[in-house]
Amino acid sequence: MNNNLFTYCLRLGDNGLILSHRIAEYCSAGPQLEEDLAITNVGLDLLGQAESFLKYAADIKGGGTTEDDLAFKRKEKEYLCVHLTEIPNIDYAYIMARQFLMDVYNYYLFQKLTASKDTVIAGISAKAIKEITYHLSRSADWIVRLGQGTDESHLRIQTAFNDLWMFTDELFETDEIEKDLANKGIGVDSSSLKEDWKNKTKEIFSQAGLQTPTIEKHSLAYGKFGSHTEYLGFLLAEMQHIPLLYPDAKW
Repeated sequence: MNNNLFTYCLRLGDNGLILSHRIAEYCSAGPQLEEDLAITNVGLDLLGQAESFLKYAADIKGGGTTEDDLAFKRKEKEYLCVHLTEIPNIDYAYIMARQFLMDVYNYYLFQKLTASKDTVIAGISAKAIKEITYHLSRSADWIVRLGQGTDESHLRIQTAFNDLWMFTDELFETDEIEKDLANKGIGVDSSSLKEDWKNKTKEIFSQAGLQTPTIEKHSLAYGKFGSHTEYLGFLLAEMQHIPLLYPDAKW
């Protein structure tokens, strides 16, 4: 088994899986019907991307492993999602701030992954980038609307970014796995995305009249390396309940 490729696919899949679950928790609670449908569709896109990467990871692992096994039957430390995806839906501002920060990251990441020498990763990414381009356009529009809206909406979105900003440093942490796959033209060194990400967030913040927070590193133990916030365990307890209760069920 190619351990580095397996781990890398888990990271890509888990980001989409956990973020899509957070979005699913918000289903039917959107501020208006159109937005409720839109954000639900974003969650479905992310879930589809997660399924594709976890299926590829399952194929790499072999031994009859399925994408469902990887999605629902791992222990907490075996999940490799970034901390930002784990943050609860505190209010609509937090949901959109979290989504925007991940959308910008995913946009530049998947742009590069479309050129991966691994044909499976390139194929998944070519489909995903079309969805992510829409995700980013939509979330950026909401950031501007909230920032330029009422005093209340401006305060709420600025507060959300102030609180979430400390989780963004993890997005650009790299390790030997990423470096190895980047050198082989398969994966992307996350640190190479930071400047584009900073420039895009700065552009949208300027349009929204928001201040860029200055909080830097918050942790030396990151989700992409198996160390998680207190929130993931509760999320997994809910997400895994039925699959673990009825492990042999057929749907």
